[in-house]
Amino acid sequence: MRTTVGIIGAGPAGLLLTRLLHNAGIDSVVLESRDRAYVERRQRAGILEQGTADVLRAAGAGARMDREGLRHDGIELRFDRRRHRVDFPALTGGRSVMVYAQTEVCKDLIALQLAEGGPLLFEAEALAVEDVGTDAPRVRFRHEGREDVLECEYVVGCDGFWGVARKAIPAELVQVFERTYPFGWLGILADVPPSHDELVYARHDRGFALLSMRSPSVSRLYLQVPDGTDAEAWSDEAIWDELERRFETADDWRLERGPITQKSVTPMRSYVHEPMRHGRLFLAGDAAHIVPPTGAKGLNLAVGDVVTFARALAHRQETGSPELLDAYSETCLRRIWQAERFSYDMTTLLHRAPGATGFEDRLQLARLDRIASSRAAETDLAEGYTGFPFG
Repeated sequence: MRTTVGIIGAGPAGLLLTRLLHNAGIDSVVLESRDRAYVERRQRAGILEQGTADVLRAAGAGARMDREGLRHDGIELRFDRRRHRVDFPALTGGRSVMVYAQTEVCKDLIALQLAEGGPLLFEAEALAVEDVGTDAPRVRFRHEGREDVLECEYVVGCDGFWGVARKAIPAELVQVFERTYPFGWLGILADVPPSHDELVYARHDRGFALLSMRSPSVSRLYLQVPDGTDAEAWSDEAIWDELERRFETADDWRLERGPITQKSVTPMRSYVHEPMRHGRLFLAGDAAHIVPPTGAKGLNLAVGDVVTFARALAHRQETGSPELLDAYSETCLRRIWQAERFSYDMTTLLHRAPGATGFEDRLQLARLDRIASSRAAETDLAEGYTGFPFG
């Protein structure tokens, strides 16, 4: 099998990339190790930056998002029983975010690919990426019980942190930067309308809490818990009681309870792999970087990566110049490190570290009070949350 771009992974990054390439007249093949049902039901991020939503619309994948997604023009910060709303459009020249689950993005892109695009092979496990230092890289993969080879001009690894693509970059060329946090998020899905019409980020002496949603009838909520917590060790009643404590306000706001349909614990870490390109191999999304979910940046960073690659390859096809492809890693990493900074700042602003002192608690409250009282500080948060420009 032969193509111009071999894409490993049919998450949102790989699926959007093949769509962008299709629209630019560049052929590609997508290899996905899981079956279609798994890809379309795995729960991941649900906040799309302004730039991500715009890219999906321009790619022809925004119609259902615009019908069913929930545009949000701000978030609420809670601390010391106070409430402060950050108004995104007023601070950013009209930018907002969209609540639309990653599962739904994948469904939309899969439907488009199967109807209009090139090959999308499910249950096709990539085994190795070879010859990336040449102009004819290869992906060895297993599909329908037999091994095969995908011959390419370029390979893009959108196969996540545990994928094979990153392993094709020689270890002596690699620098890794990472931080592991001593807490995680206990997340729940609940069949109850959200108790607020925008996301609520709460800093409390007992730990962080987040009120989010999947739809007007389904709530998504999170609690900061110690690293290694077993989700099943928390009863439904204990979860609701703790959420109620951490969202407490000085007014008459109330948290609505409902049946919990899913609970899980997400670990928190920051990770960046440099470089993101070696020869004809390019890394995108979680294959190259991970952020704690506090800043809602993971999916949006992956979109930035594939937009950068698609633009660079189209430029190469049109002009013959490899300049933008050669700059891929540097271009992506500028945006990635800004998102890492923003996610780290949000995480340390809102989570109480184990053993935190009274001094550290007061600093957190002072930082939050600064955001609530300074338009400059508030604008910095709003600009970061709604998204940094694509390279």
